[in-house]
Amino acid sequence: MSKDLNVALVTGGNRGIGYELVKQLSLKGFKVILTCRDPEMGHIAVQKLKDSNLDVSFVAMDVNDQESIRQAAVTVNELYGRLDVLINNAGIYLDENKKLMAMEPSILERTMETNFFGAYYCLRSFIPLMEKHGYGRIINISSEYGAMSEMSYQGAGAYKLSKLALNGLTRLAAAETKGDIKINAVDPGWVSSDMGGRSAPRTPEQAAVSILWLATLGSDGPNGGFFLDGKRIDW
Repeated sequence: MSKDLNVALVTGGNRGIGYELVKQLSLKGFKVILTCRDPEMGHIAVQKLKDSNLDVSFVAMDVNDQESIRQAAVTVNELYGRLDVLINNAGIYLDENKKLMAMEPSILERTMETNFFGAYYCLRSFIPLMEKHGYGRIINISSEYGAMSEMSYQGAGAYKLSKLALNGLTRLAAAETKGDIKINAVDPGWVSSDMGGRSAPRTPEQAAVSILWLATLGSDGPNGGFFLDGKRIDW
């Protein structure tokens, strides 16, 4: 494989924002790995992109399964020997705006498992691939609901806590990681998707634009930040 080829991986890349991120990264010249838990849906998404002459491949990975993540990292290393960009996009919203103390604890547990621990285990598995070359760009898809100020308002408690924890993980991991590896979180805004609903004002294409600038940061770029539309948010 050419040393000039940059490799990117997107979790939950078979639909919505994830699918658009895969598409836009490929258009920017990246070799993109689309991951999701359902192989059938993943292969369908990849074939659609390949029909548009985009350089995309599929690796099955369930962010709720540590071994699945570890094995995906092994596969990426065997195929490409590197990873330049990781976008932790996979996420769920199960709250239905219920109060935290009134919801079933399993809702919080499942939400944290995907939105926080999924990203955590991806960082643990894929950062070593970046450290081999001293370079990497990691983007954690978060939400303005993860800002500390949002904790003063009731509703969506499981989702809010998962994104608050993800923001904390972003900052802590950025402080601990060596080399030219940038780890940032980004709020894509309210996006029309299965999660955001069809009435949301922002399209996946618009969301992707607001995210992807973080994938090509220079060595002097921000690290450990939380952004919306290119502006740093006080969390």
